[in-house]
Amino acid sequence: MLELVEYLVANLVPNGDYEVELRENGDESDIVIIIAKKDIGKVIGKSGRIARAIRTLVKAASVKSPVRYNVVIEER
Repeated sequence: MLELVEYLVANLVPNGDYEVELRENGDESDIVIIIAKKDIGKVIGKSGRIARAIRTLVKAASVKSPVRYNVVIEER
């Protein structure tokens, strides 16, 4: 899942300053996107549409996985 989110963010912000990391909490894991303030709008999108789409893709890709993934966007 981490590679999927890294790929999506890299294509949204090609020259941006960002990090994608995985934080595990038992059977739940958080995929955290830490992004610079100037580029955060490109990842969130208008009315949060891009962020919602990223979360939907991660949920769809992890259906057969025993781990539940949450996508969190943080500002650097």
